[in-house]
Amino acid sequence: MALREVVQIGEPVLRKKSKKVEKVDEKIIQLLEDMADTMYHFDGVGLAAPQVGILKRIAVIDIGDGIIELINPEIIQTSGEQIDDEGCLSVVGEAGEVKRPYKVKVRAFNRKGQLFEIEGEELLARAFCHEIDHLDGVLFVDKIQK
Repeated sequence: MALREVVQIGEPVLRKKSKKVEKVDEKIIQLLEDMADTMYHFDGVGLAAPQVGILKRIAVIDIGDGIIELINPEIIQTSGEQIDDEGCLSVVGEAGEVKRPYKVKVRAFNRKGQLFEIEGEELLARAFCHEIDHLDGVLFVDKIQK
């Protein structure tokens, strides 16, 4: 088990656009494992690589149904809308209502370098959007409903 330090709001890395992963190698697999360990340790439902100081397009999510690892994820379809509270491991102690799509389809690569698509509704759709936002330097606090 390897825990990584979770970067907090105010650190410039959280506002930068992450770079695509060109090759899935042992370093990327180790990062995925460390990110999962870190997410579980802090009771999160998702964690993006910039949150551990790494500008790579990688995220892990687990809403209680098992780990989902995303490499170079992109949202390819959305429908509906939902508004609910969000929080973030990089913005400790703050939460707010954020509007997100109700249903999301994501295309990404897995740790074997295979392309796949996955759909999510409600919390999973919210988690996909939240973590992919991190990869583009966007935080949930930017989207809180006023």
